[in-house]
Amino acid sequence: MNWPVKVLVVDDSAFSRRLLMDILKADPGIQVVGYARNGEEALEKVASLQPQVVTLDLEMPVMDGLATLKSLMASSPVAVIMLSAHTAAGAEVTIKALELGAVDFVLKPAKSGDIKELARILPEKIKAAARVPVGRLCRGKPCREIIPAPFISPRQGQVEVVAIGTSTGGPAALQQVLTALPGDLPAGIVIVQHMPPGFTGPLARRLNELAALEIREAAAGDVVRPGLALIAPAGKQMLLERHAGSVQVQLAAEAEVPTLFKPSVDVLMLSVARVYGPRSLGVILTGMGNDGVRGLKAIKERGGQVLAQDEGTCIVYGMPRAAVEAGLADQVLPLPAIAGAIVSLVAPRP
Repeated sequence: MNWPVKVLVVDDSAFSRRLLMDILKADPGIQVVGYARNGEEALEKVASLQPQVVTLDLEMPVMDGLATLKSLMASSPVAVIMLSAHTAAGAEVTIKALELGAVDFVLKPAKSGDIKELARILPEKIKAAARVPVGRLCRGKPCREIIPAPFISPRQGQVEVVAIGTSTGGPAALQQVLTALPGDLPAGIVIVQHMPPGFTGPLARRLNELAALEIREAAAGDVVRPGLALIAPAGKQMLLERHAGSVQVQLAAEAEVPTLFKPSVDVLMLSVARVYGPRSLGVILTGMGNDGVRGLKAIKERGGQVLAQDEGTCIVYGMPRAAVEAGLADQVLPLPAIAGAIVSLVAPRP
């Protein structure tokens, strides 16, 4: 890894360019090597300046962000952080950009208070993106082949719920896993994907279009059932509770346990362990940090099982690494093998 990280800023707004460049220049670990005002200029500057990371605005004249991203992934793959607007349309396009290979995204500041948040998270995301090997960037449709799990658990067929946690790189990873699962999977699925409010709904709708499973953003009172995947709504904590013979989704404004995230993988998985015990399967996928370790530990202590994505296929090997180093993973698998492992653990033996 070469430091400082070389970054190209792409935005048609002079104000936005200056804001981004000032934020990045304040970090000694980042070097702004140039800027571009539209997609065509960006393609030329990527070729000449060889940045490690590109910040890319979605809405630009001449060539917009999506068209630019497609060209970059096809000709000169590079880690890309998208800049998204606080709008429904911006969220939909951002989900498409993540599907096309963008590593992550940040929200454009909508008010003065948002600039501080951007200054906090953007350098962190830039540095994480710079560590992603170019070969892992998505450049096409995900593989839907189910690769069998390396071994069969003696408790095969006892799993009633699959709890999945992910962050950076998660939308593409979820697409690969969920589209490889059968629509009649005999277990419910609950998911936490770290995202700002307004983005989990479009993500759920996009995944629902592609998968055989029913996938939707969770609402309070939703019943966990086979063949349904529920994605925790951003800005809320999702947990499960048993009521009159069914397990239902509860949404809370805050968590009972300390957490930086809303939604939090830990919050969801702690409730999964409490409700399902040995009939639960925790799956931890690509992402920064260690959210999920406490929840996975609870699942293991109650007799459940844990799968972790391996380092070789993670965009960011943070959350899975934390689980593996804590000794919580029953299997550490490449992303294309995760769906097969879920199927083998959920389905009863012939």
